[in-house]
Amino acid sequence: MKSFLGISMLLGVALGAAHAQGNYEIQVYGADTVAPRTTMVELHSNFTADGQRRFIAGVDPTYRAEHETIEITQGVNAWSEVGFYIFTSEQSGTGVQWVGDHIRPRVRVPDSWHWPVGVSLSTEVGYQRAFFSRDTWTWEIRPIVDKQAGRWYWAVNPALERTWHGPDVNLGLDFSPAVKISYDFTKVITGGVEYYADYGSITNIASLHDQQQQIFPAVDLNVSPKWEINFGVGIGPTAATDHWIVKGIIGRRFDWGPRK
Repeated sequence: MKSFLGISMLLGVALGAAHAQGNYEIQVYGADTVAPRTTMVELHSNFTADGQRRFIAGVDPTYRAEHETIEITQGVNAWSEVGFYIFTSEQSGTGVQWVGDHIRPRVRVPDSWHWPVGVSLSTEVGYQRAFFSRDTWTWEIRPIVDKQAGRWYWAVNPALERTWHGPDVNLGLDFSPAVKISYDFTKVITGGVEYYADYGSITNIASLHDQQQQIFPAVDLNVSPKWEINFGVGIGPTAATDHWIVKGIIGRRFDWGPRK
């Protein structure tokens, strides 16, 4: 089973020019879309073991925060889907909180075109409460390119983000790439590395100190075509990044009728 896991975002509150991001769905997308008459339901569970400990500009710190995200994706036709996210956060002192919602339509190059790589394009629009992000309305466009070559798999997501409401409106487009490389050790176990970053505005790349970068050694379990299972531990080497995060994704496909 080709894994097309993703994410999309990194952690923490930016200390410099990079946008603030939340560790709600840490996922590198593959180019495949959910089949028509199929619904994919995923639970993203992310725990920040070592992160931002102080309130910055009224934004909740990430230290010891447990984020649970429900992602529901409906296949529209053979080359498109629509995803919907519900973000939540649980932390000592604040309890369980609703963070916000996003919607994500996506289209891909049909198989009939016989391209040598998988290619798709998603756009994501959403709201998050100011207690969790000063930028309350955001937009993202995410090109996706991937390839399965024997046991090897790679995916590249050179995402661009834009704040519609919040202090980062004037920063313009923000460059937040994500990359995954993995290898099928067995039919069930796939291991690899996922990389997530936020380099800041494309017209004014942030210094290394202020960039958000995170590396996740990760494992995918290919137990059934109906299931998606991914987990990993993230290391953040820069000052603007939460330093340790444990993440897990479990998803299930539900078919609602015969496929054409």
